Amino acid sequence: MNGLVSTFRIAVEALWVNKMRSFLTMLGIIIGVGAVIAMLAVGEGASRKISQQISTLGSNLLIVLPGSVTSGGIRMGSGTQMTLNMADAEAIEKECPAVEAVSPILNGVAQVVYGNANWSTGVYGAGVSILTIRDLALTSGRPFTEQDIRSAAKVCLIGQTVADNLFGDMDPTGQIVRIKKVPFTVIGLLEPKGQSLMGQDQDDVVYIPITTAQKRIFGTHFAGMVRSIMVKAKSADDLPAAESQVNALLRQRHRIGPKGEADFSVRNLTQMLQVAEQSTKVMTLLLGAIASVSLLVGGIGIMNIMLVSVTERTREIGIRMAVGAKIRDIRFQFLVEALTLSFFGGMIGVMAGVTASWVITALAGWATVITPLSIGLAVGFSGLVGIFFGYYPAYKASLLNPIEALRHE
Repeated sequence: MNGLVSTFRIAVEALWVNKMRSFLTMLGIIIGVGAVIAMLAVGEGASRKISQQISTLGSNLLIVLPGSVTSGGIRMGSGTQMTLNMADAEAIEKECPAVEAVSPILNGVAQVVYGNANWSTGVYGAGVSILTIRDLALTSGRPFTEQDIRSAAKVCLIGQTVADNLFGDMDPTGQIVRIKKVPFTVIGLLEPKGQSLMGQDQDDVVYIPITTAQKRIFGTHFAGMVRSIMVKAKSADDLPAAESQVNALLRQRHRIGPKGEADFSVRNLTQMLQVAEQSTKVMTLLLGAIASVSLLVGGIGIMNIMLVSVTERTREIGIRMAVGAKIRDIRFQFLVEALTLSFFGGMIGVMAGVTASWVITALAGWATVITPLSIGLAVGFSGLVGIFFGYYPAYKASLLNPIEALRHE
């Protein structure tokens, strides 16, 4: 133990003699470690932001869309043919074991009026399970009830953006608004959700009972018609089973054979957005790998300076060998010097990386997240660089002939 402490003290003293050269040697490690930490912080921040936006859509979510129609040889997109209805939604909830909750949706854009204020927003007719499916919560008020659905009650839940534009700081619960000249009582205010992955304001929304939307606001060409059906699986593991069960059930209900083309489509939104999250993680690794190149450059700098140090201290090495120092002692001394440069460079680099992350957040407004793993990887890699590039100079120093070393001027 005393030998290790003595070797470390000698290494620090040797480096302190040439302070400027030692600092310039560490500069590559400092920049490398700082760049790795900052880049990983940016990537991790972006990844967590996407994860947060995924969670705002609702977990374990499937959306069933109606089919497409062909007109004059031109095939339109999904939703151009209304093929879904309330009975489909009820059947999915009753007959699909992997499904937790279902809500039919009939939506459109309408002007919402309160007193002299008005606001154009998305109005969604939905079932009682919409809060569960979308992981929504209420700041005040109450959710829809089965009685509201059965009686096509003129009640609504509004998002924070709608409340701000119509009511300002006033609590909207219990107030009367008009949607397409139909009076509605605001029974609840939704907790803010923020923007979606596509930049859409998820608080700019009004929910009304699905039956009210069908009978009083948007109307339907066929009784019970809906624009889509939102389905929540019981868990993430049940999501594939739920998707398969919904597909099989609707093909059976719509009398579509095994080879027939479905008049609906089932989309796994969670899966689609997780692909975006995975892409961000890959970008994080790529940024970290690019930043790691500067660590390699710093390692080459350490090797060059240590080789110069071996040449300059040839006589010192000869004296140490003459008084009994063994080959492993000489090798260990120079290896400790290289590791000392890497260690101090890594510590300063950590501080530089953390500071750079704060600056990026303050100036660019990007979310950055510094994790212990990113710091550990950067410092650990810098240590490996010190060992790898410090070994050759140490090995070369240990092979010097003591007699030739003593003669060196």
